[in-house]
Amino acid sequence: MKTIILIGANGKMGQAALTGLSKHKVITAGRSADNYDYKVDITSEKSLRKLFKDVGHFDAVVNTVGVCEYANFTEMTEEQWMSTILSKMLGQINIVRIGQEYIADKGSFTLITGILNIKPIPFAIADATTSGAIDTFVQCVAHEMPRGIRVNSINPTVLEEAWDVYGEMMPGFQPVPGNLVGKAFERSVDGFITGQVLYVDA
Repeated sequence: MKTIILIGANGKMGQAALTGLSKHKVITAGRSADNYDYKVDITSEKSLRKLFKDVGHFDAVVNTVGVCEYANFTEMTEEQWMSTILSKMLGQINIVRIGQEYIADKGSFTLITGILNIKPIPFAIADATTSGAIDTFVQCVAHEMPRGIRVNSINPTVLEEAWDVYGEMMPGFQPVPGNLVGKAFERSVDGFITGQVLYVDA
């Protein structure tokens, strides 16, 4: 049994991840101290360091959060771009950059992206761009990780459980069940792969 820090466990993607991590000890973290074991803001290096120090020993970090702003490219402001970059991209990079100092030998990091960098839709340019960046990041940084540490990303299409929220903006997409996405998280945490983008699409 591994000790896993799951960031964003209460969200739809976090709940999907949980279905694949049930045999492990899962420690939850998120922006609200009331709903999680630990409070963390992935856009803050200080907050991430506090989380990793407070938890102590852990074998894996699974992240399922990343704020994205949606707007037409021609109307997108620098503030909207930076909000997405600081969370979905730099926040996740910092989980690995900082976390590698604290994680156990042969530990793993699993990040979240999304199918929109492969199948673009209107208003999602920031989401698509940062997802593509993280997918590239894991493929490259895997070659530089010390102590046998692994890193992968999960790139899913829309969840069935979130179709009521995102379905209108994704016509022609086939949603997938959360437990199928959970299998990808399980493969990342329990397998030996690294530097891989695990696509979950219908």
